[in-house]
Amino acid sequence: QVQLVESGGGLVQAGGSLRLSCAASVNIFSLTTMAWYRQAPGKQRELVAAITYGGDPNYAGSVKGRFAISRDSAKNTMYLQMNSLKPDDTAVYYCKARSYGKDYWGQGTQVTVSS
Repeated sequence: QVQLVESGGGLVQAGGSLRLSCAASVNIFSLTTMAWYRQAPGKQRELVAAITYGGDPNYAGSVKGRFAISRDSAKNTMYLQMNSLKPDDTAVYYCKARSYGKDYWGQGTQVTVSS
């Protein structure tokens, strides 16, 4: 069983920055992949960024160049640094991890970007 707890969301003006954290209850190197998803009101949940076991990052086109995914194995934590935020980035952001073929999700953290 893997538990994930997100934090760091909030209200920010357009052009601002936030850093989200996802703390895992297990050694993150036991996880195949970790990822950030988001879901805006009335829209489907979408992949924002992912990081593989080997540390290779992947980004959605809409955030490439503005967001950066990283991890700290000493803290068993994954991060999402979000810069140059836009109102379209407003959503609930979820952390996901895959372990032994099973996906685990956090409870989500709200990010609101005002214009």
